[in-house]
Amino acid sequence: MISGKSDPEQRIELNSEETTVDVGPGALRGQVWLTVQTRQAQRLIRGRNGSADKPVIIGLVGFADRLRVIWQASRSDDPYADWWLIKVHEVLERIRNLVKTEQVALDARLEQLTALEVTVAESMKPYRIALQFANPYAYRGAQMIAEYDKFVRTLLTAHHVGLLSGSSTEGLLNTCARRIRGAFAVPQGYQFLGVDRESLKQGTANASRARQVMGEVPEDVLSGAHHAPLTPRKIRFPEEAAKHIRLKPVESVSKAYIPESVNDDIGGT
Repeated sequence: MISGKSDPEQRIELNSEETTVDVGPGALRGQVWLTVQTRQAQRLIRGRNGSADKPVIIGLVGFADRLRVIWQASRSDDPYADWWLIKVHEVLERIRNLVKTEQVALDARLEQLTALEVTVAESMKPYRIALQFANPYAYRGAQMIAEYDKFVRTLLTAHHVGLLSGSSTEGLLNTCARRIRGAFAVPQGYQFLGVDRESLKQGTANASRARQVMGEVPEDVLSGAHHAPLTPRKIRFPEEAAKHIRLKPVESVSKAYIPESVNDDIGGT
């Protein structure tokens, strides 16, 4: 005889199945790798620590680290962070366009060679590094290095087949590398002071300090009319958590910029 009561074990099994369905898919995970084939590009990834006789060189890693703080500050409605994201976007676009223009010119010169079919040099042992950045502009910086890496390979190939002299080759290498280092140093000018748009309106002590250190935020940035194409969703962080976010003092900015006299050797390490 079949009882009218439901089976307790059957109920448990159904509930377990329903719970599994309700949870949905887990968090997405992935990996991003940057591969470069030249030492010139590799040097731009790590940069260089400062010393008594050598200034700091901000590489991709340092660039991404500072951008992480700016990105978090922008999320908490810091207009200075929004302003710096605009600066970062503009400088990355400017330098990438410069490299692309030089790349197109080199490709055209190689294609004009008669009776010669030239293959751009490739490394037998490329350098590969995993990237784990917290914001999209750091990845754009990595893409800029990849584009520079291709440019370097093309440039050295053009020099090898006699299209460019050694001095011209070195000059182009150094010009582009110096511009990239300058772009990576831009976030150094930002200092986290825990301000937001409301504190600027109220004229708090932190707001006054921010104006002294970083200048006056342009009105269109302050109003939100002008912003970087890529910005975080605004979320207010707890005040105690925000206290732990710091950047290097703005006084260190001058040490991060590379003087015009600094040159990279074509075959240097």
